[in-house]
Amino acid sequence: MVKKKRKFFKIFDMRSAVFFEITVGILANNVLLLFHILTFLLKHRPKPLDLTIAHLALIHLVMLVTMGFIAADTFEFQGWLDGLMCKLVIYVHRLMRSLSICTTCLLSILQAITLSPRNSCLEKFKHKSSHHYPCCLVFLWVFNILLNTRFLVSIDATPNVTSHSLLFVTESCSQWRISYLFRNIFLSLVNIQDISFIGLMALSSGYMVSLLCRHKRQFQHLHSTNLSPKASPEERATQSILLLMGFFMLMYFLDCVAFSSRAILWHNDPINLCVHMLVGNGYATICPFVLMSTEKRMTECLTSRWKRL
Repeated sequence: MVKKKRKFFKIFDMRSAVFFEITVGILANNVLLLFHILTFLLKHRPKPLDLTIAHLALIHLVMLVTMGFIAADTFEFQGWLDGLMCKLVIYVHRLMRSLSICTTCLLSILQAITLSPRNSCLEKFKHKSSHHYPCCLVFLWVFNILLNTRFLVSIDATPNVTSHSLLFVTESCSQWRISYLFRNIFLSLVNIQDISFIGLMALSSGYMVSLLCRHKRQFQHLHSTNLSPKASPEERATQSILLLMGFFMLMYFLDCVAFSSRAILWHNDPINLCVHMLVGNGYATICPFVLMSTEKRMTECLTSRWKRL
């Protein structure tokens, strides 16, 4: 009896942590998105890097909102999702997760292009990036919309009868098994996309680290000192984005481990489910705080508001 009570309180605490994480993430992404919307209204032509940050904040905001619906239905707080709502909520959530990887990779590449010196091979992309940026976004959206259509087909409301062809998703929603061929095609495309974008993130991050190290060595050679140079705004932004890339890769790895453990065990243990949700939402919640730390105007505004309170 004591063990059951302890397990109940442990599950209750983890569920509370999931909803707390979702709430904090929604608020933080809202602040970041509103800040960039105001910046866009004041500026006639925003930079692709600023647009990418705003786009990422919007993606994470929608992703966490849909995750709130999924978590509420999973934990049996309200079993109100019908067939259409199941399809829309889970489809939009999966779409946002895919776009999050793509946009994070795009952010890393754009920062590498911004930081690149004049004599580098990336110099020619500095002026072209603003022209090709809208086409790149449209391609990413169209590709991921098509790639995730399998959820519109396979997700439906859980029927009253039990079936071995159904996979549990939430309390109200289940996924029908699709044919072996189509399942392998979709999984291959998803894996190729994830590996490609993570590879590009690693390459751009490595390039930025080499540029920062080269700049530090040049400064120490010119000034004959072991002191580190004062970081410029671009370098501070680069350091934050490198931190973000590292955190993303860590969360992606932990998410794969949590998902694999659930798939191998093949039972919906509430604790494993809560851990998987916490890990899956970690990047979307922490990301806006890291990006806000690079915005000097934003931090000054928030600190002045906090002091007034």
